[in-house]
Amino acid sequence: MNIIIPMAGMGKRMRPHTLTTAKPLIPVAGKPIVQRLVEDIVATGSEKVEEIAFIIGPSFGKEVEAQLLNTASKLGAKGRICYQETPLGTAHAILCAAESLKGNVFIAFADTLFDATFSIDTSRDAIIWTQKVDDPSAFGVVKLKDNGEIEAFVEKPQSFVSDLAIIGVYYFRDGENLRKELQRLIDNDIKMKGEYQITDAMEHMLQNGMKFYTDQVSEWLDCGNKDATLYTNERILELKRNKENLIDASARIENSSIIEPCYIGPNVRIVNSVVGPYASVEANTVIEKSIVSNSIIQCDSVVKNACIEKSMLGKSVSYTNKSDELSLGDFSTHI
Repeated sequence: MNIIIPMAGMGKRMRPHTLTTAKPLIPVAGKPIVQRLVEDIVATGSEKVEEIAFIIGPSFGKEVEAQLLNTASKLGAKGRICYQETPLGTAHAILCAAESLKGNVFIAFADTLFDATFSIDTSRDAIIWTQKVDDPSAFGVVKLKDNGEIEAFVEKPQSFVSDLAIIGVYYFRDGENLRKELQRLIDNDIKMKGEYQITDAMEHMLQNGMKFYTDQVSEWLDCGNKDATLYTNERILELKRNKENLIDASARIENSSIIEPCYIGPNVRIVNSVVGPYASVEANTVIEKSIVSNSIIQCDSVVKNACIEKSMLGKSVSYTNKSDELSLGDFSTHI
């Protein structure tokens, strides 16, 4: 099986953090979002993964590309970097990985995380993962037949047809056929709101006799903005607290209290402080005489004499003598 990971753009809703770092590379509980995504897919799936294709913008840079390829290699798969020069929709993004669209294909967009076990029935034409939601009018949903097959895809229904929202995770048994259907959209300039969408390709497949089924995730976690990412960080810390070593052995914790669950990265120094719960502190960061909770502080930052919660601090941030909810990008200084 091949895994396709469209990584979209840098992420405008997550600024200032995505001015210098693409959204899928923002760390959650000590690992970039995209790394957590592919690790969970491989760890909980029953199929052997041959290749992982990452679809990125050309501005992501060689360092990011090397990081992604290394992630694939550690999972025993071949990594492939594919470029989407211009963001023209979900179908266009997936088609940028045309060479990887063969055989069994699993697709997951890298702006969400989820709690699920991927037991894939590879005999089925296609499986669409969904989550029950309270307000279906804000999502694309699937309408089911009595036998469990998908009858229709409905975009943001104004009257109730289903509460099963499409979360951006798909399985296709025939990757080559998917590639043809995506190319058909491009060749015939079939767009929705100016973009080529995978739902249009799936609707055409459905009309031509392809059978779609649904499976549900137990929890769907968004990373679309600061508050959503902090909640996702909280939930991942809860889910991983007994499965991963979240406090690095090289961290120096002096006269301080750690209220778990927390992630404390390599060479972090915490002095005369209280950290947690639900704090993620990345490598080489220093926290002195401070209280930090429900926050993500990225690498090489310094926090002194502060009380912060529900905050995100980027890389190499210096923050002193303040108490607040914060959203500071890389290389910020507040004294």
